Amino acid sequence: MMNYLLGIFTCFSFAAFGQYCMTGVGPTSTVDSNVELVQLSGASGVINYAGCPGIIGVQDLTALSVSLNAGSSYALTVKFGTCSGNYAGAGEAWIDFDQNGNFDPYESIGTWTGTPPVAVSTFNFLVPVNAQNGSTRLRIMQREAGTLPLNPCGTFTWGSVMDFGITIGNGIDCSGYEGDDINDAININGLPYSDSKDNSFCYSNNNYVYPSPDIYYKFTPNPLIESVTASLCGSSFDTFLSVVDMNGNVIAFNDDASNCGEQSELTFETAGLGSVHIIVEGWGTEMGNYTLTLEAAYVGINEEITEMVRVFPNPTSGSIQLSKSIGQAELFHINGMKLATLNTDESLNIDLDEYQAGSYLLRSLDGRVTQQIVLVK
Repeated sequence: MMNYLLGIFTCFSFAAFGQYCMTGVGPTSTVDSNVELVQLSGASGVINYAGCPGIIGVQDLTALSVSLNAGSSYALTVKFGTCSGNYAGAGEAWIDFDQNGNFDPYESIGTWTGTPPVAVSTFNFLVPVNAQNGSTRLRIMQREAGTLPLNPCGTFTWGSVMDFGITIGNGIDCSGYEGDDINDAININGLPYSDSKDNSFCYSNNNYVYPSPDIYYKFTPNPLIESVTASLCGSSFDTFLSVVDMNGNVIAFNDDASNCGEQSELTFETAGLGSVHIIVEGWGTEMGNYTLTLEAAYVGINEEITEMVRVFPNPTSGSIQLSKSIGQAELFHINGMKLATLNTDESLNIDLDEYQAGSYLLRSLDGRVTQQIVLVK
């Protein structure tokens, strides 16, 4: 299972999602299977479309548009028919509720199979309360000899693909939300780190491992960090957690952690790593509330030679004293920012009065000694 997921991840982690697949989509012939009728009454506006003759490719009918309200139910009527011969096939309809430019599996509002001539199909659907406000699309596809589920971007010989205009109201205003894709990743500026979110609205599927909505974080480890533990333990849904580098190569991933059931937790080494993306998503189409936490393990803190050099008092409210000299040393904030270069051969006392409360690292230039210091005010 995990090797299978890794294979998918390696191939598809950063495959770009386009804005509505239009080129090379749909039928290459105008005869036989074809959608004959589409009707939809919205909160305002009506779509009333009659098909035939058939059209090659995607029919852009977005000028025919209705408004739908989030949280309300509607009925879409479709007649999957023919413009000449009668052959078995399948049909499906989607509305891009999250407006990510894709017709995702969780956005399917109805399916059909059969052989024309058949009665009209009525798809009763509910617009999700977390649908995003604004303009989007309804796509209807009929594919002769097709099987469900259909690929909304598929190419085939006989059938129909047509897009209609939809305007969502009373939904979610997603302006200002960060982390929907790699270009808008949430920056993690320092560790430890914690962030709580709900990925069931304003976030879409931009990662191919699972079709669930995902949220991207960006983290750049500093040289003092040896490894990072990322955890989704305690989240409200079955999660999947992954770490990839800037080229899309998989660094680490986890589905179910041994210590928190269906939630995910992983540890990855940071030596030689540049910036990475940490991706939070659900197993399958799972989504909901989560808390992402990141903790760092720092280079050298547990080494035996470090234990030979004591720092006291620690925690401290203003200054520290070393038990012995460690020569030239550097003082860092725990987030990796270098604050000062010191010569402990000249003084074993280090004044920290000018710094704010928090965690700091004192490290010898030769890297053999690292001590963590806690400053309280």
